[in-house]
Amino acid sequence: MDVLSAIQAPINDELVTLNRILSERLHTGNQLIDKIVDRYLLTKGKQIRPILIMLCARMIGDITPDTIYSAAAIELMHNASLIHDDVIDTSLYRRGLPTINAMEDNRLAVLMGDHFVSCALQCGVETNNMQIIAAMGRLGQELAHGEINQIDNARQHRLSEEAYFEVIRRKTASLFRTCMHVGAISAQADDETCAKLEQYGELLGLCFQIKDDIFDYYEESVIGKPTGNDLREGKITLPLLYAITHHNDEENLRMRTLLDTDNLDSKSIDTLINYAKEHGGIEYAQTRMQQLRNEAVAILDTLPHNNASEALVALLDYTISREK
Repeated sequence: MDVLSAIQAPINDELVTLNRILSERLHTGNQLIDKIVDRYLLTKGKQIRPILIMLCARMIGDITPDTIYSAAAIELMHNASLIHDDVIDTSLYRRGLPTINAMEDNRLAVLMGDHFVSCALQCGVETNNMQIIAAMGRLGQELAHGEINQIDNARQHRLSEEAYFEVIRRKTASLFRTCMHVGAISAQADDETCAKLEQYGELLGLCFQIKDDIFDYYEESVIGKPTGNDLREGKITLPLLYAITHHNDEENLRMRTLLDTDNLDSKSIDTLINYAKEHGGIEYAQTRMQQLRNEAVAILDTLPHNNASEALVALLDYTISREK
């Protein structure tokens, strides 16, 4: 059994129910919509977010229908954001297959993203729980604000670790934090337990994004996607941020000058990537992930210990060690 299968083991039956709900909500009878939905369901990814929600509920109580419908809602919101991101970034591939905007066009991709959002809202309403619906509303704002802040940081050439973490707290960690929040609410956790689980979710989300950012410094043959996409879009992530802000010499000045350039060419991107690697950026990012991981485990140690809590620790380690 691989690592992800072992993590899913405590909730395998519930995942089957989740995927049935996703299929029922997304299919409409419209031939074009259903064709795109079928492609999504075949390549739906690892489903880390709904796994988190259900493991959270299982750890502290029972997985209820509210748990599963809130997991479906958050998963649909997440995938809607990915569809819209592919349009914004003009991405041609996701999970090894052509994106909707590549297969069809931007108009259809935006509308399909809207379809996913509407289905997410329907699943949220199924819970009849205003706390869960309110959490979905806050999440939508956080995701949008995170992406907008990232664009603004790129435009203003902000080179600050504080600004970087503020962006990834909103654009990525907010999603993981919300997963733990709705999972806890669905299992009727008390306020103190809910707060602890949200902290765990945020720390996991930060680790997840840092790991994603590290991938951008390696060859396409290693991770399955092109190197340097973030820099191409003007995004300065943790490995390069560390290298740039912890050295002060002529080479560093040349790197800063490159970063002031709009529309970096491939040679400049390669130069910046090599600079980050050679000046401890990758090692620093890995150290920060390990620190965040240890904080998250310490939080889980104060909560009930069972197979679901063990799976949550395993998910942290999987996030840090994954290869794609």
